[in-house]
Amino acid sequence: MVTQKTKGIKVSVETEYQPKYSSPRQYHYVFTYKVIIKNESENTIQLKRRHWYIKDAAYSDREVEGEGVVGQQPILEPGQEHVYVSGCNLRSGLGKMYGTYLMERIIDGKMIEVLIPEFVMIVPERHN
Repeated sequence: MVTQKTKGIKVSVETEYQPKYSSPRQYHYVFTYKVIIKNESENTIQLKRRHWYIKDAAYSDREVEGEGVVGQQPILEPGQEHVYVSGCNLRSGLGKMYGTYLMERIIDGKMIEVLIPEFVMIVPERHN
């Protein structure tokens, strides 16, 4: 698990390869990632947008940007956390992701850019 803290917002990410949904012969490798966002600040915040950078070792880089996460724009009071699981497919079986969340501080509407830590996705056979 990797963790990054920005302005009192802690983001942790854990990845897992999904061999059942992957097809190496067709260069299709599926990974899931679990994200835990914890509000350790003194303010209530709302996650408004996400911006991901996806690096696939032997193929073109991709960017994904949009509203919320998995269809939600969670509001987090101080001390609360939001957990979600999403996925990514790679063609090479080796890659990484990182990015930012755009959060709104509810009390005054100030927008805060929160860093998502870089995490690696590696097919287990590649570790050898």
